[in-house]
Amino acid sequence: MFRPLLRWMGANRGFLIFMLGFGVFRLAVADWNPIPSGSMRPTLLEGDVVLVNRMAYDLKLPLTDVSLIRTGDPRRGDVVVFTSPADGVRLIKRLVAIGGDRVEMRGGVLWINGQAAQYDEMQRVDEPSPWGSMPAMRAIESAAGARHAVQVMPQAPAHRDWGPVDVPEGRHFFLGDNRDQSHDSRYYGTVTREALIGRAHHLLASADILAAWAPRWERFGALIQ
Repeated sequence: MFRPLLRWMGANRGFLIFMLGFGVFRLAVADWNPIPSGSMRPTLLEGDVVLVNRMAYDLKLPLTDVSLIRTGDPRRGDVVVFTSPADGVRLIKRLVAIGGDRVEMRGGVLWINGQAAQYDEMQRVDEPSPWGSMPAMRAIESAAGARHAVQVMPQAPAHRDWGPVDVPEGRHFFLGDNRDQSHDSRYYGTVTREALIGRAHHLLASADILAAWAPRWERFGALIQ
């Protein structure tokens, strides 16, 4: 019964070794992650596919959260893929505060350790949303050494006043760059290091899901800021 299978495996041994090695590489070293929602706009768009460095923080035993070696520390401003503490879903958000930080928001302004973020290069744009096209304001946010684009949607339901929250050691506080359309640490709390999967660093590919999946060639290979 098993002889044909064994013959096939023997004839395709090189291919099977390659696929096994590729699977281990994806599970332990590098991965890719599609972006299904607009919670990280304008940094990441629906239809983007991001490259994820699984060894940015830990070398883990494949298919587990067990760290074999610590390879680095998460930094404010990193775009991180992690497992949601609420339901176990894989998420991608911006790390804004680390263990020992005090984080809060006042009138939409982010505060880290008693210092208000600075906002410049403001511009008005029209953004898609579950309620149709809506006006949005984009800006470059500078807070605690991190600098990146964010946006708010003044007409959308929002959670713009909260905290302060003291982040425990070994835990991490995440926000979406699209502040008024992101389910993040404001709702499910801080995230453990064990739940971190890796750091997103470049776009692998991108397609506009609202335009028949037309490729966005200018985004292929782009660095994630």
